[in-house]
Amino acid sequence: MSTEQTALVRKSRGRPKQFDRGTALSKALNLFWRHGYEATSLADLVEATGAKAPTLYAEFGNKEGLFRAAVEHYLTNFYEKSSCLLSKTDLSVEETIGQYLRAIAELFTDCDTPSGCFMISASSGMSSSSADIAEMLRARHLSQERSLFEFFEKRKQSGELTSVIDSALLAKYLACTIQGFSVQARDGATAAELNQLIDVVMKIWPQLSRATVVSTAAH
Repeated sequence: MSTEQTALVRKSRGRPKQFDRGTALSKALNLFWRHGYEATSLADLVEATGAKAPTLYAEFGNKEGLFRAAVEHYLTNFYEKSSCLLSKTDLSVEETIGQYLRAIAELFTDCDTPSGCFMISASSGMSSSSADIAEMLRARHLSQERSLFEFFEKRKQSGELTSVIDSALLAKYLACTIQGFSVQARDGATAAELNQLIDVVMKIWPQLSRATVVSTAAH
């Protein structure tokens, strides 16, 4: 090694490790996913990310800011992989829903991430002091139901579903089913077990997809 190279090595040894936002968000997301928002302290986040508290404050403002960034990180890197299936037009409604549910089951049971849905897990046990965070999570979580509703409405416009189908009811049914998948995954259900449940959903899909708007004229 030359004298110049030796000098460069010595000089670099004392430099602080460069902060990587993406890596920090992934580690923070994992922590929030496992323990929820309130049970995760700033000290936990400092230890998990390997960043100093002043660095996290400078980048995200506070714990809430870091959590909100972690939510966006989840939506971009995990949730959108399944939600983008709803925009495909080369599959039937039944095929699309089947693939969508199986993609979610795969996410909920991925060995590289905590089990279940991050949104549901992170919102558990929140107190009134975290009302803003709870409302943000609720709005984000409801976006899944809204995406399903919009999917069914588009398929009604294209003639693949009849106009009397209750898109809102069908979307809510699937959203509730997905929430059940999350609970099952958190309790240790495997991908194979969730896929068995999806097989049942798809078996009754012809009946589900005929759920029509109930008239309220008699009430």
